[in-house]
Amino acid sequence: MTAVSLADRLRAVGQEAGLDALGFAAAEVFASTREDLTERKAAGLHGGMQFTYRHPDRSTDPGRIVPGARTLVVGARSYRRTAPTSVDDGVTGRVAAYAWRDHYADLRAGLSAVADVLVAEGWQARVVADDNAIVDREAAVRAGLGWYGKNSMVLLPDEGSEFVLGSVVTDADLPVADERVADGCGPCRRCVDACPTGAIVGPGTIDARRCLAWLVQAPGDFPAEFREALGDRIYGCDDCQDICPVNRRSAGGGAPPAEDDVRTRVDLVALLRADDETLLADHGRWYIPERDPRYLRRNALVALGNGGPHDDPEVRAALAAHRDGGDDLLARHADWALDRLADRAGAP
Repeated sequence: MTAVSLADRLRAVGQEAGLDALGFAAAEVFASTREDLTERKAAGLHGGMQFTYRHPDRSTDPGRIVPGARTLVVGARSYRRTAPTSVDDGVTGRVAAYAWRDHYADLRAGLSAVADVLVAEGWQARVVADDNAIVDREAAVRAGLGWYGKNSMVLLPDEGSEFVLGSVVTDADLPVADERVADGCGPCRRCVDACPTGAIVGPGTIDARRCLAWLVQAPGDFPAEFREALGDRIYGCDDCQDICPVNRRSAGGGAPPAEDDVRTRVDLVALLRADDETLLADHGRWYIPERDPRYLRRNALVALGNGGPHDDPEVRAALAAHRDGGDDLLARHADWALDRLADRAGAP
């Protein structure tokens, strides 16, 4: 099988397995990305995030994944869905669309089907997605799938950024993208202006110390100056994608309904009452700092302070229980939330 015919077969297999786009990039060191990661980490913009910042020399070198790697087969799978119309009972916290369900499981299944073809043809192939092994967005840009938006997300032409990304690293020599996709943002800065905390500090540059999507995953206290901005969010933030004109145009064409197992909102009082085992069983696929469920409770306390009814006895009881529960971190956030409820109660 020629390299071109193998590439065509991989595209067909990927499409059959649910991938929305597939591209090919040379498995060379991402030198400019390595430099960016190093500089941003030195400037503190990573906000303590590890992920691909942990070892930039590793996460920018596909050869560390597969010795003798020649090609990255990069896949994208859409997670755009129409949210359920049913109204949740109780006081709930919002979950960002990319975390409604385990979209990465579907992506990995599609990439695994591609990898199986390569292995059957005698090549090495390893699937990598959403881990420390490689910078997925840079791989996608190099494979010609899209361009970097000002919010650092990769936008696929006419389709937007609501995709999960991953790669198959292989030693097969496949035809790669001739050029990158041209910038499609132009002067638009709606994502920059819409960010509730001003976390987009330059085109494609995020200050993680201000980014709500990272702060809900970061250990320690939730920064007091950004608690009100969190609103009713419990996990993630979609604001910079929701405002994007490319995403809005693409969404106008309709989206499939959300799957039955999606979690678009979470009952906050129930979360605060649940034990550790239940919380990890329900939400363990999320990035929880140190795998410690108290950080889920921390986020829920802030969300309740922002959106909980001040006259709801269950809300006040849940907050009081954590204020007096003996955990200093949770007590501080519960205190803050109770003060917020008191402010609303006294408002004219």
